[in-house]
Amino acid sequence: MSRLQVVSGKGGTGKTTVSAALALALATEGKRTLLVEVEGRQGIAQLFETEALPYEERKIAVAPGGGEVYALAIDPELALLDYLQMFYKLGSAGRALKKLGAIDFATTIAPGLRDVLLTGKACEAVRRKDRHGRFAYDYVVMDAPPTGRITRFLNVNDEVAGLAKVGPIHNQAQAVMRVLKSPETSVHLVTLLEEMPVQETADGIAELRGARLPVGRIIVNMVRPEVLDADELALVRSTPRTALARSLSGAGLGGARRGGHAERLVDPLLEQAEEYAARYELEQEQRAVLGELGLPLHELPLLAEGMDLAGLYELATELRKQGIA
Repeated sequence: MSRLQVVSGKGGTGKTTVSAALALALATEGKRTLLVEVEGRQGIAQLFETEALPYEERKIAVAPGGGEVYALAIDPELALLDYLQMFYKLGSAGRALKKLGAIDFATTIAPGLRDVLLTGKACEAVRRKDRHGRFAYDYVVMDAPPTGRITRFLNVNDEVAGLAKVGPIHNQAQAVMRVLKSPETSVHLVTLLEEMPVQETADGIAELRGARLPVGRIIVNMVRPEVLDADELALVRSTPRTALARSLSGAGLGGARRGGHAERLVDPLLEQAEEYAARYELEQEQRAVLGELGLPLHELPLLAEGMDLAGLYELATELRKQGIA
């Protein structure tokens, strides 16, 4: 199992929710997981029903079996100050640079630097060890940018390394890429059983593979329960309306006479069945498309009660059952 788990997906597919559930799943049985947010949306804090995360690693949950989940919302500005302090020992001069707007200046002249700082912070957590030589975290889970930007986000270190041929920036970029392009990393794509998210997932996988970044799994989120299978749908479509009305009447839903309550229910029920059939066929088509991408495929259910902390633990349990964690 890769120690850095990067989670991406088209907007609206629930990638932050899946990231949080994955962090919980990986932390079971006494493990320690760090959940990293890089987009500044404080989505992790909302899911775990806690206050906004500061720029520090903070424990936010206990997983089944006593494991711990820590979270970090990376601030690019503070990450740059950390970087300057690490390599140039600026001390109080760093605070002065912040006031002068040096952060904006630095990321303007080297646009990729921001993403180097974000990915670099996550990779540092992957490599970090305690004084006994043990890894500080068993796993790091990154809630990454959406699919349309994920390859450039992860691969931008190569661009920065090309701009800076020598020195700390070059070395930092190379060190980050050694982690991101190694078996230590897996990039998972979250999707829905809908045409646009599935197509974006396929495109994202092709781009990641083209950049030689390690693609992990496809996670289909918010899968609705199957009410009728293909055979049952065929039976509904082939059953005469009068027979359906008699069946409804037999179930105590009104008389079978023409114009009776049972007969009036037939058309709405058939309309619902057709809507369900259209969705069922679309979902089967999209499953087939995903199946052709050659990656492990997993499905998480749509939670009828909506997403809350209990639902997050439920999804984590489902991930464990499916062997993802």
